[in-house]
Amino acid sequence: MAIVMRPFQHHFFALGSDCAVHIFVDQEADAIRAAAAAEREIARIEGRLSRYRADSEVSRINEAAKSGGTIEVDSETAGLVDYACGCFRKSDGLFDITSGILRKAWDFSSGRLPEQATIAALLPRIGLDKIQWDKPRLTFPLPGMELDFGGIGKEYAADRAASTCKAMGIRHGLIDLGGDICLIGPRPDGAPWTAGIRHPRSPSIPMAKVELLTGALATSGDYERFMDVDGRRYCHILDPGTGWPVRGLASVSVLADDCLVAGSLATMAMLKGRRGVAWLRALGVHYVCMDENGTLFRSDKNQDLSDGV
Repeated sequence: MAIVMRPFQHHFFALGSDCAVHIFVDQEADAIRAAAAAEREIARIEGRLSRYRADSEVSRINEAAKSGGTIEVDSETAGLVDYACGCFRKSDGLFDITSGILRKAWDFSSGRLPEQATIAALLPRIGLDKIQWDKPRLTFPLPGMELDFGGIGKEYAADRAASTCKAMGIRHGLIDLGGDICLIGPRPDGAPWTAGIRHPRSPSIPMAKVELLTGALATSGDYERFMDVDGRRYCHILDPGTGWPVRGLASVSVLADDCLVAGSLATMAMLKGRRGVAWLRALGVHYVCMDENGTLFRSDKNQDLSDGV
């Protein structure tokens, strides 16, 4: 007798986003166990990387950084630091996990721009190349620096949750963490999953649609946290060199084998502004981008993308 695979969905809130596990199973009990395990893994990562928790690994690191000290980290954290260093080099210093300290200047709920002097006072404490990384030891020669894994934490969690489900025997499904998607596998009949990419200015309609059989999709945009001042949009993606929001692109979505890679490439392209589209094209990755004027750019070789409007 043929096995009938049934859809199962589990929704929850984590990492500041609405999250979901979508899987097909023949036994609901298997789905419940896998979804719970995926949620626990995401909660574990959030607990380690959250700067809001005093007991997190990030808070432990930043406590040492506050006084310009040295600290040893575990293998998981070391892997993330290695990856962040690679992104720093690949982006010519634009993707910088020390730039989170700029949140002390920017309050996007206030509707007011920070004083330039406030930003200027923070800039000397930004620069991943100022930190000494001798695995597993981090040394902060300059007191008052910080690390912030917010730019890669959610994507890393998506990858880990998908791996958790696969290890429990799930073969068809996906993890969706606020629009960042990592596939567990295609639909039971081999058909792809269809994901809509949010339009940065019209959230009720998709900017484009993408069909996924494997891999991951992640998006970075100027609509997640922003404020409009005198008719100009200021978003939360900040240039670590100037301390000011980037301009040029409104949204970047990238397809890659891993959500961590897709998300960091999307953010790096946003940080590069209008140069980001050409940079992605040179890398040969699959992407969908929209600039501030509403012009859509897509990788030519990606035949699975279609306009959503």
